[in-house]
Amino acid sequence: MSRGALVFRYALFAALATLANLAAQRLVLLGGESGGHFVAAVLAGTAVGLVVKYLLDKRWIFHDTARGLAAHGRRFTLYTTMGLVTTAIFWGTETAFWVIWQTHLAREAGAILGLAIGYWVKYHLDRRFVFTTVSEA
Repeated sequence: MSRGALVFRYALFAALATLANLAAQRLVLLGGESGGHFVAAVLAGTAVGLVVKYLLDKRWIFHDTARGLAAHGRRFTLYTTMGLVTTAIFWGTETAFWVIWQTHLAREAGAILGLAIGYWVKYHLDRRFVFTTVSEA
């Protein structure tokens, strides 16, 4: 796959995971806007975005055809571990925008910025540490 195609695909999948993340957050925030609702929304959005992005990356970015619970379990665990660093970037940016401006538009802008930076970092971590037994995309 060409570098341009890889970048396009990865950006598209990051956008899809971001939309899934934000949709999950909005669903949770329909229940209220307290601090607890905010935390629940961020956690739910992160979980949904993580699963969507893993499934897309595994198949279409890293061309990983490994099957079975052991292969998925190992890779998903590593993928999630690499995501802890990038999730801190995302959560920190989203939370800072929320605390500073206290609007949903600002919160979502912070989420998008944090996710964009985080996904860039995550690609490099995943290529180096998670999908090591497949050919480089």
